Amino acid sequence: MGSLVQAAQDAQKRPLIIRDCSTLIEEQVRSKRGMTGIAVKGGFKVIKSFKPGIIPRALDDMLDEFSAKVDPFWLSCQEEGADPAAYFKKNSPAISNALLSITDDRAKNSPNKTLIKAYKGLRGKAEQHISEALPSLARLIAKHAS
Repeated sequence: MGSLVQAAQDAQKRPLIIRDCSTLIEEQVRSKRGMTGIAVKGGFKVIKSFKPGIIPRALDDMLDEFSAKVDPFWLSCQEEGADPAAYFKKNSPAISNALLSITDDRAKNSPNKTLIKAYKGLRGKAEQHISEALPSLARLIAKHAS
C-alpha cells in the first residue's frame, strides 16, 4: 500500500504532486458556473493576483498537513480494495472537513486581511466544492501514492 504522506515527502514526487494539484484546482475553478462560479472565479483571481505563483507555493507549504489528513482515508480505501474515486465520493463530508480544518486554522491566524476576506467569501460553499473535486483528487493520489 502506498502512503500519501510518504509520496509527499519524496523529493522527486513532491513537485509532480504540487503541479497536478495546481492543475486540479485550476480545472475545478474553471468548471464553476452561475453566480457561485462568478464568486469562486473572482475570489480565486484576487488570491492569484496577490502574489504570482501563490497556489503552488501554498500547496507546497500545506502538502504535508493535507497528506496527513487525507492519508487515513487513502489507506482505508486501499485496505477495502475500493475504487478510489467512489470511496472518496462516499466519504466526501469527512474528507472535505478534514482538509478545511487546515485552511480554516490558517485563515484564522493569517495577518493578511485581503486573503482572509477572499477566503471567508469562498468558505461557505467550500465543502461542496471540495466534495466535487474529491474523485479527481483520489485519482491524483492513486497516481502518485500507489
